Amino acid sequence: MSTQSTLPPTRHVVVFGSINMDLVARTPRFARAGETLIGSSFSTVSGGKGANQAVACARLGVSVRMVGRVGQDPFGDTLLEGLRSDGVNVEAVVRIPGSSGVAVIEVEDSGENHIIVIPGTNGEVGTEDLELLETALEGAAVLLLQLEVPLGSVLQAARLAQSHGVPVMLDPAPAQDLPPELYALTDLITPNASEAASLVGFVLETEEDVLEAGRELLLKGVREVLIKRGALGVTWMNAAGTRTLPAFEVQAVDTVAAGDAFNGGLAAALAQGFPLEQALAWGLATGALSVTKSGAQSSLPSRAEVLELLAMSFQPSAINDLPLE
Repeated sequence: MSTQSTLPPTRHVVVFGSINMDLVARTPRFARAGETLIGSSFSTVSGGKGANQAVACARLGVSVRMVGRVGQDPFGDTLLEGLRSDGVNVEAVVRIPGSSGVAVIEVEDSGENHIIVIPGTNGEVGTEDLELLETALEGAAVLLLQLEVPLGSVLQAARLAQSHGVPVMLDPAPAQDLPPELYALTDLITPNASEAASLVGFVLETEEDVLEAGRELLLKGVREVLIKRGALGVTWMNAAGTRTLPAFEVQAVDTVAAGDAFNGGLAAALAQGFPLEQALAWGLATGALSVTKSGAQSSLPSRAEVLELLAMSFQPSAINDLPLE
């Protein structure tokens, strides 16, 4: 695949979603019920699934418009400044009274994490934001959606994207039941194994479980199913068949925002006109590089870093074709 350093003509990416401040505590392991652990460090890091995906795209050299809300609090000031400094267009980010969204994150030394999200102003995303979204969708390459803002607003956003002919990429996290219409409006769905299990009603323990989950999501009306599997890569399914793309081998430090990095890298490549197979390689490379650093947005790689990893590691022969049946 091409990894030239000059940018081909691109369209912009629109992100409709959450903007949070992450409160991150590092611990030797996860605490058990009723247990107090001594942690090794604490930090505040700009995050939120929507904002993370926007920053991931922007650092890869793609124009990004963020639609969402922050509070009129010190966290709101910091969050907006962080987005602007990464080149994200925040003209459609509304400030309202109240607290900005917060995520409380416990990261154990292995890099695995537990996350508790307090929506704050993200829970107020609604009609005004949808009006701003409609303007942002003009000429867009793709709309990125997640589930840290009200589900009704997510559904309305998907409807708007369809009316403008803009493909929808849905990250179904945090996992919850979805209305049938949202599946039908989704061009690409990107659950991890746990989220996919929640959507289909069974645990994904085997390769066949993964394939069965993908089939069920396709039957619900999604056009492209991308099940993120961490170190095992991503399983891609559509009506034509199934492919498993391997992960890049890296030393994991912190898996926070790895899924957001994948979605951002994928969207950035699609905005540059890459076909989906090559765009998936961008997503995998962006996600892999993000786990080599701590934090959410602080871990997201630059375009140069992604291009370097792709040039060194991408091997088309490593992509395996599997039948749907």
